[in-house]
Amino acid sequence: MNALFVAVFVLLSLSGILIGLLLVKNPALAIELQKRFYRRINWKIEPISLSKEIRNTRIMGGMLIVLLAALLLHLVWRKLSLL
Repeated sequence: MNALFVAVFVLLSLSGILIGLLLVKNPALAIELQKRFYRRINWKIEPISLSKEIRNTRIMGGMLIVLLAALLLHLVWRKLSLL
């Protein structure tokens, strides 16, 4: 595998894991940032149930962490098996 590809992949994966941790730790902030973004493009969004939206945002963050961690582990395992 190309070393540049591996470095970029690892950097993006770690960034995604950090974003996932943010979603799990502070889902209300993520929801507020999304609402601000949509206001800038002249849309107004509001969740029907804020408690469900917070729960779903936490779940999404956890799934992002698990998926990217699995991809990183696969990359490391594959890299080590090629040595």
